Amino acid sequence: MKRLILTTLLVSGLAGVMATGAFAQQDTVVKDTVIKKKAKYTINIGGGNLITKKTDSLDKAKKGRFVGGITFTRVDWGFSRLIDNGSFNLSPNNDFLDYKGGKTSTFSFDILQFGYRFNPNFKVYVAGGFDWTLIRLRKDITIAKNTNEFVYTDQSPVHFSKNRFSSSYVHIPLNFEFRTKENSHGKRFYLVLGPEVSFLLNGKIKQISAERGKEKQYDSYHFQSARYGGTVRFGYGGLGLFTKYYFNDMFTTEQQAGLKNMSFGVTFGLN
Repeated sequence: MKRLILTTLLVSGLAGVMATGAFAQQDTVVKDTVIKKKAKYTINIGGGNLITKKTDSLDKAKKGRFVGGITFTRVDWGFSRLIDNGSFNLSPNNDFLDYKGGKTSTFSFDILQFGYRFNPNFKVYVAGGFDWTLIRLRKDITIAKNTNEFVYTDQSPVHFSKNRFSSSYVHIPLNFEFRTKENSHGKRFYLVLGPEVSFLLNGKIKQISAERGKEKQYDSYHFQSARYGGTVRFGYGGLGLFTKYYFNDMFTTEQQAGLKNMSFGVTFGLN
């Protein structure tokens, strides 16, 4: 995961340097006064966006245009919660998944987007990125790999200081973005909402104990190969809040029918 994030940042950074060089403006100094020539296009890298957009005068035009390219935006970081047939309390079938709420988290971001801006206040676009759900288990158990249903073993007397059960997905959201006019500070309010579909990359168990050190195991662990849900974000400038809810079950096993996943937290880079 760290390598993936570093690679994404490197690609965005290199693209930003190239874009800045390509669109650099020549400053003219006359009598200690610096006059900057007005360019037809500018580069917007606020919040990580790496797409060209027209200057404010053209941005206010009602004529629509296609937008898109490489981006590093909508970085969602927050908490995940399991909902067991409408309840936050786990049923006996799912009690082995009992987790530490304060350490069960979600992290996601987008790296591409393509869409159409109808006017300065409304845009529709499809994005692509990555999503992780990180469940910190309370019990000292190990979930077995390559089984038809959930099988786990109690590892006592081994105690895990970290027993994390996680999934990683590629997600493809369809977003509808509404925004207000810029205020005197050059910032706006944003409302972004829409459905998304995700495809499983892998499941993972990471355990740390004094007896066995650090251990990692990979498998699908019965996570849904494809999941679908919806996201709502509301914010100001480049900072906001989000909530996500997935409509289909979290796992494919019959015993875990009705167990779903939701998350909420902070979004960085809304624009």
